[in-house]
Amino acid sequence: MAVSLHLKYVWLIETIYKAKQITFEEINRKWMDCDLSEGLELPIRTFHKWRVAAEEMYGLVIDCKRKGGYHYYIANADEIKQGGIRNWLLNTASVSNMLINNKQLSDRILLEEIPSGQEYLPVILEAMRNNVTLEVGYRNFSYPDTFFFEVEPYCVKLFKQRWYVIGRTPYKNEIRIYGLDRICHLQLKEDVKFKIPKDFNATDYFNDCIGIIIGDKVDAERVVIKVRAYQANYVRSLPWHHSQHETERNEHYSVFEFWIKPTHDLEREIMWHGQDVEVLHPQHLRNSIKQKLDAMRESYN
Repeated sequence: MAVSLHLKYVWLIETIYKAKQITFEEINRKWMDCDLSEGLELPIRTFHKWRVAAEEMYGLVIDCKRKGGYHYYIANADEIKQGGIRNWLLNTASVSNMLINNKQLSDRILLEEIPSGQEYLPVILEAMRNNVTLEVGYRNFSYPDTFFFEVEPYCVKLFKQRWYVIGRTPYKNEIRIYGLDRICHLQLKEDVKFKIPKDFNATDYFNDCIGIIIGDKVDAERVVIKVRAYQANYVRSLPWHHSQHETERNEHYSVFEFWIKPTHDLEREIMWHGQDVEVLHPQHLRNSIKQKLDAMRESYN
């Protein structure tokens, strides 16, 4: 499917979603104002084809309210607000549409680069789709040599501009996580099939942690942090974890609680905020942060 056609589907979804209810005539006028149209009107037959395609691709039902002038709306619009790949795809494609419609600003729109995934992600997704094993050549940052082994890819995850593949390694018989930017060789082993365990769920696997570190030997627990008032706005607008809730708020600071594993990724998130964030509970996490800060201070003495 052409990328431009996919973007047109997303444009239609976004247009109807923002309007809540809109007639075909209004949709066509907005389409003519969009660079994707290339000055051509939207035929009614094409519009209905896009409606069907949007439902097939994203599971979003574009319905019609006939009373009062044939207004179109998204019947299950609440699903757009939910997380997951559907929302991610819609947001990504929506940004692509905005960039296309503002080509004249290309030298004033600065994006972050993702250093991994472009080369190997399609191969991994193909292996996931067909449940076939991958032969991987991997170069760990800690060792200069390249290791070759097989991986049964269960899922992939994007975290802090890096793609990771999560899967079972038969030679270790355990689930491990590998950064795509450390892969130097990747090949499908189409004759070696695998089955994902019935009890494995990608969302549940990362449910109790921030980032990519699972912490198999670490239990989830209540974590409490105090955040300075100004910085709390950032924590509030972009939550660290789905379990986050605010228990106290005043003009000086806010207190947030989580049910989460205190892994290295959580510690790095806390330390990234510097003096604006203080761990109140548990004590062992507070001590761990203090030790790291002491070691950092020692490096500068």
